[in-house]
Amino acid sequence: MAIANPTGKALKVSLRGADADNKGDGALDVRKKATDTGAWIRFAEDTVKVPARTRAEVPFSVTVPAGATPGDHPGAVVASAGGRDSGVSVHLRVSGPTLSALTVENVRVGKSAIAYDVVNRGNTTLAPRLAVAADGVFGAVLDRKRDLPVEVLPGRRVSLTEPWKGAPALDDVDVKVTVTAGGGAEDTAKASTWFVPWGALGGGLAVLAAAACATYWYLRRRQGNVRSAP
Repeated sequence: MAIANPTGKALKVSLRGADADNKGDGALDVRKKATDTGAWIRFAEDTVKVPARTRAEVPFSVTVPAGATPGDHPGAVVASAGGRDSGVSVHLRVSGPTLSALTVENVRVGKSAIAYDVVNRGNTTLAPRLAVAADGVFGAVLDRKRDLPVEVLPGRRVSLTEPWKGAPALDDVDVKVTVTAGGGAEDTAKASTWFVPWGALGGGLAVLAAAACATYWYLRRRQGNVRSAP
């Protein structure tokens, strides 16, 4: 690997291997403790001094232990200097049977977004594609397909949100979320919800209540006048 120092003074750089991970929103991260790919990486030097405005090349090796499970083992090489970290991904696949599989879970429909979870149930890294559809009382109200800007690593769960600015104000809606990925991975989950403009409905109910009270008062008063007539 090459380490560049663009600053005007020498830097002492520490190197380490790390296991790649997904944050809750799908963004890539690294785990604090390496037990997989990060633990298999060995550098020729763990610490190097890089002169100002130069670069240093450091060899490293990856030793896969016997019995490692087949499939993708995402990792990273992390360089630390001056309180800052910089990293580059390491893509490693152990030979053997691979499985691309995922599930879609916990679909939640809100006023302006649809939230859902994607779980990678296989042993390959997935680049998912979303298809979301919603049908209301009078027909389709949403039909969207797009590639998702995330990579879901094997065994990880990510929580994603699809904006829905044109959601209906008043409707009974059935939502279907389908996620696909390479290798035949696919799953669908559904949810239903009511869209009700509670603010407007509350105002309407208040008007109806006021009208009912006025009618009741008028009838009571009229009834009293009738009774008091000679």
